Amino acid sequence: MEDRSLKALGLDDVPAKQPLTYPGRPAVEPALLSGDELLPLEVRRQRLGDWRVSRGRRLDEALRELGQVGAGHRYPVIAVGSNASPGQVSYKLTRLGIPATVPMVPVWVQGVGVGCSGHISPAGYVAGTPYIDRSSRTSLVVAWLDAAQLKAVDDTEFPDYRRAILPGDEFDMVMPSGERLGGAYIYFSAHGVLAGPDGRPRQGGGDQSALLAALLADSAELRELLGPDPASWVSKAGADRAVRERGTGIFGATGRVLPQSDFLPYVDDSGDLRLYDDLPPLAGSLPSMT
Repeated sequence: MEDRSLKALGLDDVPAKQPLTYPGRPAVEPALLSGDELLPLEVRRQRLGDWRVSRGRRLDEALRELGQVGAGHRYPVIAVGSNASPGQVSYKLTRLGIPATVPMVPVWVQGVGVGCSGHISPAGYVAGTPYIDRSSRTSLVVAWLDAAQLKAVDDTEFPDYRRAILPGDEFDMVMPSGERLGGAYIYFSAHGVLAGPDGRPRQGGGDQSALLAALLADSAELRELLGPDPASWVSKAGADRAVRERGTGIFGATGRVLPQSDFLPYVDDSGDLRLYDDLPPLAGSLPSMT
């Protein structure tokens, strides 16, 4: 039997513990995270719960066997940073005693770009954040979280991130099955987006060491505070909240941060969470079976 452990698959990096590995290695194919394993999902032209997991079982059947709720009772959450990494998600949940049983599916999302947050995270890295770019079409992992998992992820994101719900009729989201999601949650930075040399959002999702090296090269203040290299950056920032706050302040004081106002109309502060089965389906969302 194939070893589907995160370690065997090379997906066991945990950016929270190894900051320079941020954002971690994402799930590149539809899969069910189950503890320290990642089981492949066979895509069907049906709703997610009817896709097939190991031994040909329906996903919903496999979830029930694990004592977990089915796909229709979960909340779809778009990941733009380490929440796309099975290793990070497993770490976040299991350390809180919450089962790390999560369907994870790459989805084509229209209108969302991936940038860098205008703050330094508690682990010392500069995390990713989405920004609205109507011309962008990006493959992003969607994690289907149950209520306890969503609460746990909320707690790791707030107050540095806010949660929004993106409606499918404004942001096209296409599953590998051809289904178009009626909506999904997304976390965006409360600190804005880092600007690149051209004044546009600096692209995120790449190598953390390269990003930190570029930021150090651009700023004498950051070199003095966090230099001389990326390893020293994450070591100093991860150990001292005051250092992180000073570094974040340097971002803002030197004009490196763009505001995140475009997501505000979609902010979800109501507590009215949308389950997968509660999201409004789009007409003709699934191709007809042949």
